[in-house]
Amino acid sequence: MAEVTVGGLRFHVQRLGPEAGVPVVFLHGLIMDNLSSWFFTAAPKVAAHQPVVLYDLRGHGKSERPATGYGVQDMVEDLCGILDESLPADQRVELVGNSFGGLLALAFALARPERVRGLCLVDGQVHDEAFGPEMEASLGLEGRERDEMIARSFKDWLGRHSERKRNRLARNASELVHGTSLVRDIAHSVPPSARELERVSCPVLALYGEHSDVRERGENLAARLPHAQLEIIEGCTHSLLWEQTAQLEQRVLAWVGRESGEEG
Repeated sequence: MAEVTVGGLRFHVQRLGPEAGVPVVFLHGLIMDNLSSWFFTAAPKVAAHQPVVLYDLRGHGKSERPATGYGVQDMVEDLCGILDESLPADQRVELVGNSFGGLLALAFALARPERVRGLCLVDGQVHDEAFGPEMEASLGLEGRERDEMIARSFKDWLGRHSERKRNRLARNASELVHGTSLVRDIAHSVPPSARELERVSCPVLALYGEHSDVRERGENLAARLPHAQLEIIEGCTHSLLWEQTAQLEQRVLAWVGRESGEEG
């Protein structure tokens, strides 16, 4: 395990693959997720051809868990610092983000366009006006309602672990939600404007599950991005990373390995 310190916080970072080539940075989702969701799926496949960087978001996995600082812009700054510590300053990267990781990837592309070669949004959450209030409402649930929401939202991810590990993941999720300012910080993060989205200059591959609860918003997002390619994965929900792992791996591998100017 490697540690990188950014802004006084310790982050768990893993690097895979060769030194040469366009680096691919994988970004995981919120609360129950960590870098292992990519480490055990697409990341090793990509690392056979290109450099790969994975890390646990602040408060997640083996990264340090501060009490505050969980806004989208805070996490953009975390990513910026991790790239500065891990790669040459002028090296552009491919960002591949699942769920909230997709939202973060797009936010980073808006803040640091010179560092981004392309984006792959895997059922990426959409940071629109409704996102913050919805997150605050769902993550602020208590007791049985909260447990049912977690089971419903993360059933495919949880089903891949033993009961002991599921309990640990649920306990960590509860500590993150109730012991930090994450819910409040995300709810109060300012979404990008339509004009800002229209300025995204890099190519974007937007993959959404046919039955995902964020599909419609993903379609609307892709329509606003000038260089976006939208693909709907049949039969999948928001958990398409687990429901069609092999298909997703192939699509990500082709996308991040494309030559400049290719659509993928």
